[in-house]
Amino acid sequence: MSSNLPKVAWIGLGIMGSPMSENLVEAGYQVTGYTLEQDKIDRLVAAGGKGAASIADAVRDADVVITMVPASPQVEAIAYGPDGILENVRQGTLLIDMSSITPQTSVDLASSAKKKGVRVLDAPVSGGEAGAIEAVLSIMVGGEQTDFDAAKPLLDALGKTIVLCGPHGSGQTVKAANQLIVAVNIQACAEAVVFLEKSGVDLAAALDVLNGGLAGSTVLTRKKDNFLKRDFAPGFRIDLHHKDMGIVTDAARNVGAALPVGGVVAQLVASLRAQGDGGLDHSALLRSVERLSGSQV
Repeated sequence: MSSNLPKVAWIGLGIMGSPMSENLVEAGYQVTGYTLEQDKIDRLVAAGGKGAASIADAVRDADVVITMVPASPQVEAIAYGPDGILENVRQGTLLIDMSSITPQTSVDLASSAKKKGVRVLDAPVSGGEAGAIEAVLSIMVGGEQTDFDAAKPLLDALGKTIVLCGPHGSGQTVKAANQLIVAVNIQACAEAVVFLEKSGVDLAAALDVLNGGLAGSTVLTRKKDNFLKRDFAPGFRIDLHHKDMGIVTDAARNVGAALPVGGVVAQLVASLRAQGDGGLDHSALLRSVERLSGSQV
C-alpha cells in the first residue's frame, strides 16, 4: 500500500458506496468506512479496508472524506452537529460529497465547511450499481479547480468521465439534469416495450435493433434485460428517482425553466411509488405503463 496516497474516510456503504469504496481499496488507498449497518462495514473490512465505530472515529485522521448517502437530510445529519464530519475532521481536509442532493444543500455545506477550514466538492455520479462496480461512473463535480485537481487521481479510481462543471452546487445541477434525461428515457423505453408486446413482435429482437440505431441509449443497454425478464431488483430505486425528480422540478422552477415532459414523468414516478413499487428499480416504470394499458402486472 502506497504511503503517499491520501488516507480516505468513507461514510455511507450502500448499493453505490460499497463497490466504490472497494475500488479505492483496490487502487491502493487506505479506506476507513462507517455506515449504519455493521454487515456493510464488515464487507469493506473483508475487502481490505478498515471499519470505524462512528463518523468521528472514521474522519479523525483522514486526508479526504467521501460521503455517499441517499439525500439532503442524511448529508446534513452526517456533516453537522457535535458528532458530525465538520466538528471532527482536521483543518485542510477535502470533503467530497458524492450523494445526489439539492444544489442549495451543496452550496450551504461548502459555505459552512469553509469556516472550519475544510474544502468541499459536490461530486454526484451517474451509472448506477453496474457503473459503480465496474468503476466507469460519470462524475459531475462542483467546486474549486485546485480541489478538483487534488481529487482527480482518486476520482479516476471510481469513474471514467470526470468533469468539473462549475462552482459549488454545479455538480448537483448537472446530476439533476441527468436524472431528468434518464427518467424520460426509461419511460419512453417502457412505452415502446408495451406497444411492441401488444403488437405481437419478438421483443428481444426489437430491442436489439432499436438499440443499434438512433433510439439506442445507455439506458436501453443497461435496462434491456430488466424489461425482458421483468426483473426489477434495484440498481437504482424508484424511491431515489422520486427524490431526484423533486430536486430537478424544484431547481428548474427556481431558474424559470419549463419541464413539460419531465413534469409528467415525475408524476408517473410518484404514482409508481404510491402503488408500493418504491423499492423496485426505476426500470419498473414499465409496470406503470402496463397498468395504464390494462395489462396484468
